[in-house]
Amino acid sequence: MTFSFSFLRRAAMLAAVTFSAHALAAPATPPWQGARQMVLVTVDGWDAAQGVLRRFVREDDRWVPVGASWPVVIGKAGAAWGIGLQPSRDDGPVKREGDNRSPAGVFRIGTTFGYAKTLATAMPYRALSATDWCMDVSGARYYNQIVDAKVVGADAVKGSSEPMRRDIHVHGDQRYRMGFVIDSNPDARPGAGSCIFGHLWASPTTGTAGCTAMTPESMRSLLGWLKPEDHPVFVLLPKQAYAVVRGDWQLPPLEASR
Repeated sequence: MTFSFSFLRRAAMLAAVTFSAHALAAPATPPWQGARQMVLVTVDGWDAAQGVLRRFVREDDRWVPVGASWPVVIGKAGAAWGIGLQPSRDDGPVKREGDNRSPAGVFRIGTTFGYAKTLATAMPYRALSATDWCMDVSGARYYNQIVDAKVVGADAVKGSSEPMRRDIHVHGDQRYRMGFVIDSNPDARPGAGSCIFGHLWASPTTGTAGCTAMTPESMRSLLGWLKPEDHPVFVLLPKQAYAVVRGDWQLPPLEASR
Protein backbone atom coordinates (compact mmCIF):
# COMPACT_ATOMS: atom_id res chain seq x y z
CA MET A 1 0.00 0.00 0.00
CA THR A 2 1.37 3.42 -0.95
CA PHE A 3 0.92 6.47 1.30
CA SER A 4 1.36 10.04 0.12
CA PHE A 5 3.73 12.39 1.93
CA SER A 6 0.83 14.66 2.92
CA PHE A 7 -1.05 11.72 4.43
CA LEU A 8 1.97 10.66 6.48
CA ARG A 9 2.51 14.24 7.59
CA ARG A 10 -1.12 14.56 8.75
CA ALA A 11 -0.85 11.23 10.56
CA ALA A 12 2.32 12.36 12.34
CA MET A 13 0.70 15.63 13.38
CA LEU A 14 -2.35 13.77 14.71
CA ALA A 15 -0.12 11.40 16.67
CA ALA A 16 1.77 14.34 18.17
CA VAL A 17 -1.45 16.03 19.23
CA THR A 18 -2.76 12.77 20.70
CA PHE A 19 0.49 12.21 22.59
CA SER A 20 0.41 15.80 23.91
CA ALA A 21 -3.17 15.36 25.14
CA HIS A 22 -2.26 12.14 26.91
CA ALA A 23 0.80 13.81 28.46
CA LEU A 24 -1.45 16.45 30.02
CA ALA A 25 -4.10 13.99 31.19
CA ALA A 26 -3.97 12.53 34.66
CA PRO A 27 -3.25 8.81 35.01
CA ALA A 28 -6.19 6.49 35.64
CA THR A 29 -5.13 6.31 39.28
CA PRO A 30 -3.82 9.72 40.43
CA PRO A 31 -0.76 9.71 42.72
CA TRP A 32 -2.95 11.25 45.45
CA GLN A 33 -5.45 8.37 45.33
CA GLY A 34 -4.39 7.31 48.85
CA ALA A 35 -5.17 10.72 50.36
CA ARG A 36 -8.15 10.78 52.71
CA GLN A 37 -7.99 14.49 53.55
CA MET A 38 -7.99 17.35 51.07
CA VAL A 39 -7.49 21.08 51.60
CA LEU A 40 -8.92 22.75 48.51
CA VAL A 41 -8.39 26.39 47.55
CA THR A 42 -10.15 27.88 44.54
CA VAL A 43 -9.75 31.36 43.07
CA ASP A 44 -11.76 33.16 40.41
CA GLY A 45 -8.93 33.32 37.86
CA TRP A 46 -5.18 33.05 37.31
CA ASP A 47 -4.62 36.66 38.41
CA ALA A 48 -6.92 36.63 41.46
CA ALA A 49 -5.29 37.01 44.87
CA GLN A 50 -8.31 36.13 47.04
CA GLY A 51 -9.90 32.70 47.29
CA VAL A 52 -11.90 30.21 49.28
CA LEU A 53 -10.60 27.24 51.29
CA ARG A 54 -12.68 24.11 51.71
CA ARG A 55 -11.94 20.84 53.50
CA PHE A 56 -12.91 17.33 52.42
CA VAL A 57 -12.52 13.78 53.73
CA ARG A 58 -12.62 10.70 51.57
CA GLU A 59 -15.33 8.18 52.38
CA ASP A 60 -15.17 5.08 50.20
CA ASP A 61 -14.86 6.51 46.67
CA ARG A 62 -16.16 10.04 47.20
CA TRP A 63 -15.04 13.29 48.78
CA VAL A 64 -17.29 14.58 51.57
CA PRO A 65 -17.18 18.25 52.63
CA VAL A 66 -16.20 19.14 56.19
CA GLY A 67 -17.42 22.28 57.94
CA ALA A 68 -17.72 25.75 56.47
CA SER A 69 -15.50 27.39 53.86
CA TRP A 70 -12.92 30.03 54.84
CA PRO A 71 -11.53 33.07 53.02
CA VAL A 72 -7.84 33.01 52.09
CA VAL A 73 -5.36 35.10 50.15
CA ILE A 74 -2.77 33.72 47.76
CA GLY A 75 0.06 35.26 45.74
CA LYS A 76 -0.38 38.95 45.03
CA ALA A 77 0.00 38.20 41.30
CA GLY A 78 -2.38 35.22 41.43
CA ALA A 79 -1.59 31.58 40.63
CA ALA A 80 0.54 29.60 38.16
CA TRP A 81 1.04 25.90 37.46
CA GLY A 82 3.53 24.50 39.96
CA ILE A 83 5.42 21.23 40.24
CA GLY A 84 3.42 18.85 42.38
CA LEU A 85 1.78 15.45 42.13
CA GLN A 86 -0.15 16.30 38.97
CA PRO A 87 1.07 15.93 35.37
CA SER A 88 2.78 18.99 33.91
CA ARG A 89 0.48 21.54 32.28
CA ASP A 90 1.07 24.68 30.27
CA ASP A 91 -2.51 25.91 29.71
CA GLY A 92 -1.88 28.84 32.01
CA PRO A 93 1.01 30.68 33.68
CA VAL A 94 3.87 28.48 34.93
CA LYS A 95 5.36 29.09 38.37
CA ARG A 96 8.76 30.80 38.47
CA GLU A 97 10.90 31.94 41.38
CA GLY A 98 10.00 35.45 42.49
CA ASP A 99 6.87 35.81 40.34
CA ASN A 100 4.57 36.41 43.36
CA ARG A 101 2.23 33.65 42.16
CA SER A 102 1.04 30.70 44.23
CA PRO A 103 1.64 27.29 42.66
CA ALA A 104 -1.47 25.64 41.26
CA GLY A 105 -1.88 21.87 41.33
CA VAL A 106 -1.98 19.05 43.85
CA PHE A 107 0.67 18.95 46.58
CA ARG A 108 1.51 16.94 49.65
CA ILE A 109 1.18 18.77 52.96
CA GLY A 110 4.49 18.64 54.76
CA THR A 111 5.77 19.67 58.17
CA THR A 112 3.86 22.18 60.25
CA PHE A 113 5.80 24.94 61.99
CA GLY A 114 5.47 27.84 64.37
CA TYR A 115 7.04 30.12 66.92
CA ALA A 116 5.83 28.14 69.95
CA LYS A 117 7.58 25.07 71.35
CA THR A 118 4.51 22.95 70.67
CA LEU A 119 1.30 23.25 68.68
CA ALA A 120 -2.00 21.40 68.85
CA THR A 121 -1.57 19.27 65.73
CA ALA A 122 -1.00 15.60 64.94
CA MET A 123 1.22 16.55 62.00
CA PRO A 124 5.02 16.65 62.33
CA TYR A 125 5.87 19.99 63.92
CA ARG A 126 9.01 22.16 63.78
CA ALA A 127 9.47 24.73 66.52
CA LEU A 128 11.26 27.51 64.68
CA SER A 129 14.45 29.08 65.97
CA ALA A 130 16.11 32.41 65.23
CA THR A 131 18.61 30.64 62.95
CA ASP A 132 16.06 28.80 60.80
CA TRP A 133 15.87 29.98 57.19
CA CYS A 134 14.15 28.78 54.05
CA MET A 135 16.54 28.94 51.12
CA ASP A 136 15.02 30.82 48.17
CA VAL A 137 18.22 31.32 46.17
CA SER A 138 17.79 29.29 42.98
CA GLY A 139 20.55 26.74 42.46
CA ALA A 140 21.82 26.93 46.04
CA ARG A 141 22.60 23.65 47.79
CA TYR A 142 19.60 23.92 50.12
CA TYR A 143 17.22 25.54 47.65
CA ASN A 144 13.58 25.10 48.73
CA GLN A 145 14.53 23.69 52.15
CA ILE A 146 14.14 24.99 55.71
CA VAL A 147 17.54 24.70 57.37
CA ASP A 148 19.21 25.82 60.57
CA ALA A 149 22.17 28.10 59.92
CA LYS A 150 23.81 26.78 63.09
CA VAL A 151 23.85 23.33 61.47
CA VAL A 152 24.55 24.05 57.79
CA GLY A 153 26.63 27.18 58.33
CA ALA A 154 25.92 30.85 57.72
CA ASP A 155 27.37 30.74 54.20
CA ALA A 156 24.83 28.07 53.20
CA VAL A 157 21.91 30.46 53.77
CA LYS A 158 23.62 33.55 52.41
CA GLY A 159 21.26 35.56 50.22
CA SER A 160 18.05 34.02 51.54
CA SER A 161 15.15 36.43 52.03
CA GLU A 162 13.14 33.94 54.12
CA PRO A 163 13.92 34.04 57.85
CA MET A 164 11.44 31.68 59.46
CA ARG A 165 11.34 33.63 62.74
CA ARG A 166 9.91 36.75 61.16
CA ASP A 167 8.98 38.06 64.59
CA ILE A 168 12.69 38.34 65.33
CA HIS A 169 14.02 39.38 61.94
CA VAL A 170 11.13 41.36 60.41
CA HIS A 171 9.87 43.85 63.00
CA GLY A 172 7.72 41.43 65.00
CA ASP A 173 5.93 39.96 61.97
CA GLN A 174 3.52 37.18 63.03
CA ARG A 175 2.77 35.56 59.66
CA TYR A 176 4.82 32.42 60.40
CA ARG A 177 3.53 32.07 63.97
CA MET A 178 1.58 29.04 62.72
CA GLY A 179 1.87 27.38 59.33
CA PHE A 180 2.62 24.35 57.19
CA VAL A 181 4.77 23.44 54.21
CA ILE A 182 3.05 23.04 50.83
CA ASP A 183 5.35 20.56 49.06
CA SER A 184 5.73 22.40 45.76
CA ASN A 185 8.79 21.72 43.61
CA PRO A 186 9.86 18.83 45.87
CA ASP A 187 12.96 18.06 43.78
CA ALA A 188 14.11 21.69 44.03
CA ARG A 189 14.24 22.33 40.30
CA PRO A 190 16.17 25.62 39.94
CA GLY A 191 13.93 28.60 39.31
CA ALA A 192 10.66 26.66 39.71
CA GLY A 193 9.69 28.24 43.03
CA SER A 194 10.56 27.75 46.66
CA CYS A 195 9.42 28.16 50.26
CA ILE A 196 5.69 27.74 49.62
CA PHE A 197 3.68 27.68 52.83
CA GLY A 198 0.28 28.01 54.35
CA HIS A 199 0.61 30.78 56.95
CA LEU A 200 -1.25 33.61 58.69
CA TRP A 201 -2.40 36.56 56.62
CA ALA A 202 -1.44 40.19 57.09
CA SER A 203 -4.97 41.24 56.10
CA PRO A 204 -7.93 39.87 54.08
CA THR A 205 -6.77 41.87 51.04
CA THR A 206 -2.98 41.61 51.28
CA GLY A 207 -1.60 39.06 48.83
CA THR A 208 1.47 36.96 49.55
CA ALA A 209 4.75 36.29 47.76
CA GLY A 210 3.37 32.90 46.64
CA CYS A 211 1.94 31.26 49.74
CA THR A 212 -1.66 30.77 50.91
CA ALA A 213 -2.61 32.79 54.00
CA MET A 214 -5.58 32.80 56.37
CA THR A 215 -6.79 33.92 59.79
CA PRO A 216 -5.25 32.48 62.98
CA GLU A 217 -8.59 30.86 63.80
CA SER A 218 -8.73 29.11 60.43
CA MET A 219 -5.11 27.98 60.69
CA ARG A 220 -5.60 26.65 64.21
CA SER A 221 -8.64 24.65 63.14
CA LEU A 222 -6.91 23.35 60.03
CA LEU A 223 -3.77 22.20 61.84
CA GLY A 224 -5.86 20.50 64.51
CA TRP A 225 -7.86 18.69 61.82
CA LEU A 226 -5.00 17.34 59.70
CA LYS A 227 -3.89 13.74 60.29
CA PRO A 228 -0.62 12.38 58.89
CA GLU A 229 -2.08 8.88 58.55
CA ASP A 230 -4.68 10.29 56.14
CA HIS A 231 -1.95 11.55 53.77
CA PRO A 232 -3.49 15.03 53.36
CA VAL A 233 -3.07 16.94 50.11
CA PHE A 234 -3.34 20.62 49.28
CA VAL A 235 -5.06 21.59 46.02
CA LEU A 236 -5.07 25.11 44.57
CA LEU A 237 -6.74 25.88 41.25
CA PRO A 238 -8.56 28.68 39.44
CA LYS A 239 -12.21 27.72 38.99
CA GLN A 240 -11.98 27.38 35.21
CA ALA A 241 -8.98 25.06 35.43
CA TYR A 242 -10.74 23.13 38.20
CA ALA A 243 -13.69 22.48 35.91
CA VAL A 244 -11.34 21.14 33.21
CA VAL A 245 -9.38 18.68 35.39
CA ARG A 246 -11.91 17.75 38.07
CA GLY A 247 -13.08 14.51 36.46
CA ASP A 248 -9.65 13.19 35.46
CA TRP A 249 -8.12 14.18 38.77
CA GLN A 250 -11.02 12.73 40.79
CA LEU A 251 -11.61 15.95 42.70
CA PRO A 252 -14.84 16.78 44.57
CA PRO A 253 -17.58 18.78 42.86
CA LEU A 254 -17.62 22.30 44.25
CA GLU A 255 -21.41 22.28 44.43
CA ALA A 256 -21.14 19.45 46.97
CA SER A 257 -19.35 21.69 49.46
CA ARG A 258 -21.05 23.84 52.01
